[in-house]
Amino acid sequence: MAREIHFLAFSGSTRADSFNRMLLSHAIRGASLRGASVIEIHLNYFPMPLYDGDLEAAEGIPESAIRLKALFAGADGFLIASPEYNGFFSGILKNTLDWLSRPVAGDSAPTPFRGKVAAIMAASPGGLGGARGLIQLRALLSNLQVTVIPEQLTIPNAHKVFSPEGKLMDKQFEAKARLLGAALTAFAEKLRG
Repeated sequence: MAREIHFLAFSGSTRADSFNRMLLSHAIRGASLRGASVIEIHLNYFPMPLYDGDLEAAEGIPESAIRLKALFAGADGFLIASPEYNGFFSGILKNTLDWLSRPVAGDSAPTPFRGKVAAIMAASPGGLGGARGLIQLRALLSNLQVTVIPEQLTIPNAHKVFSPEGKLMDKQFEAKARLLGAALTAFAEKLRG
């Protein structure tokens, strides 16, 4: 029997009531219903200083980055929900990916990204739903050798479509979020053969 597909799911937002964390939960459900094992992580549980080459040379890779890198290395892919700040994805997301891309002494796999798959999504109070930030996120992940599936989801006017409990009140958006998680699972299954 083939090993089940395993994803990490995370948001580029650290807010407790983040629309992107709410959106992510629906995509996780879709991947799980398709048969994937999904672990949601919160980037604020892995604090890292701003990436600085001098800091890396003096102190090495932060322990939190090493722990997170091991989780990334063990995953088949990623479900990523990203807020949009001034047309770009969040600084904490960029900083995390920068640290994880750095080699660790004695590490046989220098990148935890190569050969992985990802689905990206965004929710925003704005009218574009975070679409501009996903363009840069897709480019960055591709540079890290992650295959990002063509399907993505943006939810504009997020403050109007999520309930305070995090439920999507728009059933079409809820279905699309679940389909995105299922699509990533199906893509990972096909790659595995």
